[in-house]
Amino acid sequence: MKIKTLTLKNFRNYSDEKIEFGGGVNILTGENAQGKTNAAEAVFFLCTGYSPRANRDKLVVKFGSSSGEIAGVADSAYGEVSTRIVFSTSDNKRMFVNGIEVLRISELLGNIHSVFFNPAELKLVQESPEDRRRFMNISLSQMSKSYFRALQNYNKILAQRNNLLKDRDVSLIRETLPVWDAGLTKHAATIIKARNAFLAELAPIAEEKHALLSGGRERLTMKTESGYYGTEEEIAYALSEDLKTGFERDLRLGFTGIGPHRDDIKFMLNGEDARVFGSQGQQRTIALSLKLAEAETFKTRFGEYPVLILDDVLSELDKSRQQKLVAAVKDIQTIFTATAVPRAIFKGVPYRHITIKSGAIKSVKDY
Repeated sequence: MKIKTLTLKNFRNYSDEKIEFGGGVNILTGENAQGKTNAAEAVFFLCTGYSPRANRDKLVVKFGSSSGEIAGVADSAYGEVSTRIVFSTSDNKRMFVNGIEVLRISELLGNIHSVFFNPAELKLVQESPEDRRRFMNISLSQMSKSYFRALQNYNKILAQRNNLLKDRDVSLIRETLPVWDAGLTKHAATIIKARNAFLAELAPIAEEKHALLSGGRERLTMKTESGYYGTEEEIAYALSEDLKTGFERDLRLGFTGIGPHRDDIKFMLNGEDARVFGSQGQQRTIALSLKLAEAETFKTRFGEYPVLILDDVLSELDKSRQQKLVAAVKDIQTIFTATAVPRAIFKGVPYRHITIKSGAIKSVKDY
């Protein structure tokens, strides 16, 4: 998977610009607040319909404009594909795939695969389980439309179940809850089984990538904290029994205490909890190793790498880890952002250098 062009109109600080990417390593440079990260964000947005930096779509529209859009053309193993998203400050976004409007995010997902990393991805290791679930959900939703649909359905039923648990009529809850639980466990089983398979595939690759980046000095191990395994039927049955057992607890608390909305991943570094004992540099390497492993997982499943977006990652790594990272991605279309090109790090690796200033392309050179 290689993105060829990115067109930005009234997106963030861009008025009307087109970026042509090379098929290998691309480095977007410029001073701070010139638009490097905005371009990286736009590529990921085109692939997923989701911004890693804005919680509302209208926030990406350029100040003073009422609408904006991003569009891209990519080459995949199945041919050329184009996606386009139109934003408005007063209405919902509109999405197009190969010129045809699609009404659901699920129809956009999977057309262009991408993996995104920026310094905020430290949340994967440092912060709440929600951040680790979001990582799994974004990756698996790109890989599987059925996963995305199961996740949407699960979240809707979970919200309805939680609302019901807050009702004061206990007899109504006892009578109605089994109906919600049947749907909840069905979709939960799809989610849990997919996550189990994903993490089983991801973990050994992440361990290998972390060993590479750390020069073999650190050993990463991952442990999923789901607690449910087996076929979807077995998972659904076990979860159903646990929901029955936990009914009084859920009633007392007013929310559902078990299920994939409580899943977590534990990272161990040399046998110790990385969240507690890992330095910030080690935690950053874990998060980056996960992203590199994620890219390999896409390659295994679809026969081609996703577009790898590494925003401001080089400034956060020492020289040794920079060199090892560049060596690891030289065969993947990668979009780096940086204030300047550390030429010694990229010695022997062909790359396209794109200079950005005030939301405009100032120069493009291939090395």
